[in-house]
Amino acid sequence: MNDFVPLWDGGPKFRQSEHFKLGTDSVLLADFVNIGSRRKGVDLGCGSGILPLLLLSRDARLCMTGLEINPEAAEAARDNLTANGLSGRGSVVVGDIRRVKEHFRSGEFDLVVANPPYFAEGTGRQSPDEAKAAARTETNCTLNDICRAAAYLCRTGGVFCLVHRAERLCDVLCALREHGLEPKRLRTVSHDAKKAPSLVLVEARRGGAAGLKLMPPLFVRNIDGTETDEILRIYHREGTP
Repeated sequence: MNDFVPLWDGGPKFRQSEHFKLGTDSVLLADFVNIGSRRKGVDLGCGSGILPLLLLSRDARLCMTGLEINPEAAEAARDNLTANGLSGRGSVVVGDIRRVKEHFRSGEFDLVVANPPYFAEGTGRQSPDEAKAAARTETNCTLNDICRAAAYLCRTGGVFCLVHRAERLCDVLCALREHGLEPKRLRTVSHDAKKAPSLVLVEARRGGAAGLKLMPPLFVRNIDGTETDEILRIYHREGTP
């Protein structure tokens, strides 16, 4: 079993499970989320709990619930919350996103987040590890399932934030609107200024009016290969050589 390791100096401690590793996309999504006055959030498919951990660490007034179908990952998420003294504001429910009504009331949350599987079944590289494959491929739930669940859970005026592959942006926007989630903010993520975007960060509002704000792109690296100032800020590495 891996030890708990601080995500940055003085930051929350995190222990990865064997099948659910810490990824850049979840860290970028946590930074993208505008918590504002929102006080009750849910992470659809929380894995080892990195998104609830990062969001709870940002705002002491926020409470988060993780929904996770894999019991091993759910237990790892609980351990991460407990190790950081956050079990009073964070909890994990073992359950299927497609059966979300069995676990929660309609409109129970004002913030919903998700780092869903990126690949439709039959596309992308298939992992022989069943848990890893489910995290990458729409085996247990599709993008449509995710958006349907988010629309059910999110109160009117609440927001749903997700990260996805740039090549599926059209699918994301169409699925959101189909379920009454109006896209309001969009940010692309590229390796550097010369590369096409690989990820998109999207915020949608339940029952929101039309009008999408395109934010400045996020670059991970400068052209010389060094990390950009924004990535250093996100990872709390400002001032490091």
